[in-house]
Amino acid sequence: MTPEQIESAVAAAMPQTVEELKRLAAIPSVAFPGHPEEPVHAAAAAVEELLRSTGLPRVQRVPVDNSYPAVFAEAPAPPGAPTVLLYAHYDVQPAGDPASWRTPPFEPTLIDGKLYGRGVADDKSGVMSHVAALRVFQGRFPVGVKVIIEGQEEYAGERLEAFVERNPDLLRADAVVVADTGNPRVGDPAVTTSLRGMAAFTMEVRTLREPLHSGSFGGAAPDALAALMRMCAALHDENGDVRVPGLPRGSFLGQGPTEEEFRKTAGVADGVSLVGSGSLADRLWASYAITVTGLDVPSVSGAVNAVQPVARARVTVRVPPAGDPKTTVNAVVEFLQQVAPWGVRVSFGDLTVGSGFQADSGGTARAALNRAMERAFGRPPRDVGAGGSIPLVNTLLKQFPAAEILLFGAEDEDAACHAPNERVDLEELRRVVTTEALFLQELAQP
Repeated sequence: MTPEQIESAVAAAMPQTVEELKRLAAIPSVAFPGHPEEPVHAAAAAVEELLRSTGLPRVQRVPVDNSYPAVFAEAPAPPGAPTVLLYAHYDVQPAGDPASWRTPPFEPTLIDGKLYGRGVADDKSGVMSHVAALRVFQGRFPVGVKVIIEGQEEYAGERLEAFVERNPDLLRADAVVVADTGNPRVGDPAVTTSLRGMAAFTMEVRTLREPLHSGSFGGAAPDALAALMRMCAALHDENGDVRVPGLPRGSFLGQGPTEEEFRKTAGVADGVSLVGSGSLADRLWASYAITVTGLDVPSVSGAVNAVQPVARARVTVRVPPAGDPKTTVNAVVEFLQQVAPWGVRVSFGDLTVGSGFQADSGGTARAALNRAMERAFGRPPRDVGAGGSIPLVNTLLKQFPAAEILLFGAEDEDAACHAPNERVDLEELRRVVTTEALFLQELAQP
């Protein structure tokens, strides 16, 4: 196919692509504990049906131990052509407080060329990017194609890592497209060349057998909540830099956002300073970051005047691409034990880790992607980092060291992934689908 034919086919199919994205995003496929399992399985079935519609001769759901099924599909490579593995995930983050959404989170709503709803960007736009790009070729693919769409990336995604390690030949490919990132801004093409790793754990502090009257015992009885707050606050210095020994700041060679761009994207309130030192690219893409993401403490509503015997916190650590998540967790845990006041009892559990990723300088596949993205966007892409983590990527790199791993997608920085009012820009989605289809054609060229 010519580039013009590919562009026309993608544009003509966009109404269908958008309608199918709406139907897929309407399924509340939250794979977190405590959420219903049936919608997650329904999303897997919907993805299987979508992949069958592309003309791929083999499509099936495959079991993943202690997780939801992945959907796998493949078509053999024409003689002499490389094979490309396409990755995305069909599970989504919980919606959170419905009152924070301007539209119902699982009723995808189109407003001014943007589709709003949980998962429309992260990562059901990635699923549809693959589906729409493959449909362009009507079953006559220029390269070998393998597709893996997992069902529990947002929660404990490392389960698919074990699946890959046990089934290396199933996913073996010359190039891998990970459609779970995006551009800094709509229309600003970029390839993500680094990912931070992550680690998360739960910390519990205990001091008393039971709650005590704060009037009779406050001032002498050790308060578990006060101890927990002191420990969490000790993780950062006055500038907001991480204080844990052995976790130094890193540096990112590429260009990051300006402070004005970041403040706008992050919604930082007027007069509130950013935290940390170094460039924003350094802080966001190449340095450690520690965030307390949850607390189990009495709520303000209905609070009683009591000294608390126990308090818990969920702590998430983002790890630079070259860092080791397990070593990092050990350093953070050791530091927290050292700063724990009053001899309180501290325990740690529910550990999750995932490695980071640093791309090589690029080869044949990256050159093909550069050409495809320049045509689709009207200018060549630039390299960016991502502060988030995709646990599978480093496993793929270890399993297939000769493969080029390419990360791009429709999740721009204003897409509000993991937040209320998540959205995907449909023109951006069209450009990304066009990029992927052009890439597959370009990669087949001798």
